[in-house]
Amino acid sequence: MIALTVFVGVLAGILSAMLGVGGAVVTTPAVRLLGATPIEAVGSTVPATMPGAIAGALRYTREGLVDWRCALGLGISGAALSLVGALTSTVIDGGLLMVLTAGLMLWSGVTVVRGIEPQGADPESSDAAERSVARGTTLAGITPPLTEADASLATSTALPSRPLLPIIGLGMLSGFIAGLLGIGGGILMVPVLTGPLRTPVKSAVASSLVAVAIFSVPALIAHGLLGHIDWWFAVPLMAGVVPGARIGARITIGASDRTVRLLFGTLIVAVAIVYGATEALALF
Repeated sequence: MIALTVFVGVLAGILSAMLGVGGAVVTTPAVRLLGATPIEAVGSTVPATMPGAIAGALRYTREGLVDWRCALGLGISGAALSLVGALTSTVIDGGLLMVLTAGLMLWSGVTVVRGIEPQGADPESSDAAERSVARGTTLAGITPPLTEADASLATSTALPSRPLLPIIGLGMLSGFIAGLLGIGGGILMVPVLTGPLRTPVKSAVASSLVAVAIFSVPALIAHGLLGHIDWWFAVPLMAGVVPGARIGARITIGASDRTVRLLFGTLIVAVAIVYGATEALALF
C-alpha cells in the first residue's frame, strides 16, 4: 500500500505542476480506493499539497511565468478562508464532500476545454507573451528590463493588468473550497483565470500553484488538529509529489497552450466522471 501511495504521489505531483491544481484531484480518489474514509481522503492529501506546489512554482518562477501580483493576491486573500473551509468540513457528510469534489472537477475540466482556441494560433507567440506579462509584474510594481524581442512582443500582445478585486474574490472562494474539500484550489482558479480574467494558461497554472502553496498552510494546521490526517497515506504522498512536480512543470513549459488545456480538461473530466459516479452510488 505504501508503494502504491508513493506512486500516486508522483502522479499527483506531475498533474499538480502541469495543471496548477494541487494534485488532490488524483490523491483524493486514489486514497479512497486504497481504503481511507471520506474525511481521511480530504485531510490526508493536504500535507502533500504544499511541497508539490512549491516545487512546481519554483520551476515556473525560473521561467518567468508567475504573475506575482495575481499569485499573492489569490494566496493571501484565500489563506484565512481555507481555515474556515477546513472547519466547515467537520459538519458536512464526508461522502457528500466527495461528490462535491467530483462535481467541481467536472465543471473545471469542461470550462478549460471550452476555452481552447481554434487551430492555427501561434503557440510560440503565446508562450513569449506569458513570459513578458509575468516579468512585468513584480512585488514592487517595477518592470525589469526586457530583451528587444520581448519588448516588441509585449507592446503588441501583452495582456492588461487584471483588476485586484476579482482576484481577491476568486482567492477567497478558492481558499474556502481548498480547505473544505482538501484540494489545492487550483481546480477553481485556473478556469476563472484563463476565462473571465483572460490570463494566459501557463501563467494561470504557475500563479495558481503559488496560491495553492499558501492555502495549504492553514488548511494543513486545521485538518491536523481536527484529526483528519492519516499519516500512513500522507507521508508516502509527500515522498512522491516533489519529483513528480518537477516532471510536470517541465512538461507544461515545453507544451503549447492548446496542449495544456486539452490535458487539463481531458484528465480532470475523466477522473470526475468515474470518481463522482462511484461516490454518488455509495451515498444510496
